[in-house]
Amino acid sequence: MIEMILNPRIIEPKDWATFLFVFSFCLIAITKTAFETRFNDFLRILVSDKYIKVYKDTSHLMSGFTILLFLVQVVSFSFFIQIILDHFGYISKYDWISYLRIFTFFGVFVLSKFLIEKIIATTFTIEEFAEQFNLQKVSYRTFIGMLLLPVNIYLFYNNASDVLIYCIIVVILIINLLTYLISLRIYQNLVVGNLFYFILYLCALEIAPYYFIYYLITKI
Repeated sequence: MIEMILNPRIIEPKDWATFLFVFSFCLIAITKTAFETRFNDFLRILVSDKYIKVYKDTSHLMSGFTILLFLVQVVSFSFFIQIILDHFGYISKYDWISYLRIFTFFGVFVLSKFLIEKIIATTFTIEEFAEQFNLQKVSYRTFIGMLLLPVNIYLFYNNASDVLIYCIIVVILIINLLTYLISLRIYQNLVVGNLFYFILYLCALEIAPYYFIYYLITKI
């Protein structure tokens, strides 16, 4: 007689992630409906500088368009961070509590960084340069977050290879580098006029925070 041993199949919950993916696409649909012209210009941001030129006024930084897509950005990047940490064996990508922690940390990090930038800009009287530069960074980061959404869906429901993960990370880094180069080209007059403050800004707020996070994660 053959003895059969049955092992329970543990299925980790994924409904919370599905809900967030649907919620993100709903936010994008609402944004497209409410700001159709601006959204269409936004979709061409990597191939045309029309969006940056038309919406360069700093009042657009706190508009409904920016806030709605900021939520999409935080959801998307938080998912990607969790998937990366799962791939390297730190946490499970199906753990909604871990996602909530990452979402909170990422959101607080971005908002805190934004407030510190405003304080430093006011201190050194470079508000115009800092706000325009920040608006451009937010725009490109939001676009990357939207591009990551379908990538996150694939990575969440499938097992990805090391090559695919590293390729996605490299592409994101390249796009980020290109955004800085484009920003320097557009605001070169402002940068040259505030070169010392720009270098200080770059070191204190663009390099140091990410190095600190990398150091913290590797130590933990």
